[in-house]
Amino acid sequence: MSSDENYSVFRECLSSAIVARSEKPKSSKRRPKAKRNGRKEEPSEIDSGLPDRVDPEELVDFVDVRSLKIHDLLLASPQFIAAETFTSFPEPLRTLSYAAIQHDEQIASRYVPADAETPLDRRVLEALCATIPGTVPDTLATYGLIPDANDLSDFFSPIISEYATSVTSAPPVWSATRTDACEICDRDWIPLSYHHLIPRSVHAKVLKRGWHDEWTLNSVAWLCRACHSFVHRMTSNEELAREYYTVDRILEREDVQDWAKWVSRVRWKAK
Repeated sequence: MSSDENYSVFRECLSSAIVARSEKPKSSKRRPKAKRNGRKEEPSEIDSGLPDRVDPEELVDFVDVRSLKIHDLLLASPQFIAAETFTSFPEPLRTLSYAAIQHDEQIASRYVPADAETPLDRRVLEALCATIPGTVPDTLATYGLIPDANDLSDFFSPIISEYATSVTSAPPVWSATRTDACEICDRDWIPLSYHHLIPRSVHAKVLKRGWHDEWTLNSVAWLCRACHSFVHRMTSNEELAREYYTVDRILEREDVQDWAKWVSRVRWKAK
């Protein structure tokens, strides 16, 4: 995954944590006691001024904003906090991926916990939080999302664990990647077959020359028979392995785009 893709994952993990902490706890309602005259006393409701579920972007209406600068930050809080925090992380953490931890066990042991529920080593976590700009804990504290700026590590611990385990998850088994439509022409009413994006006939050469990692060899695309045949006609298996090992790379070719437009209009006549 690229750094931009990883940032999107981190932002979602952060946003989920903010939303979870912004929810107003539900109070248990007690049944009103009956008066002596037999009439029930209507329960009095106390308006806290907060909706049942607080929108993080609207929290500015319910907190004590101490300055115009903080006010501006609160209006775009999730984006601001994510950007400020993510860019402060070291490069190996920003570009973390399944491929990266296959090549560097130290990165895996340092940044990737056993699962999303397991926190990072406390020293690693505190070192990461020490580089986060001070505006981030100030904003979180102003929101009431952390008691004070010193609780930054506890706030980010589950977020970083969830992020790290998400971006380093192993690729799915090829059968689990099946699509409903051909990944080139987008027709969904015809049978599909799987195309090895790195043709099996050149697997040995691929590994010998280091073009790809072994765990990528069984990557597939789900194509209709017409598109499958077209891909194998367009170039050699070796070139497919070296240059066209993803669907996106295949679709960048102009001849593939022209083919997809044409074949997508082909429909078999009913018997």
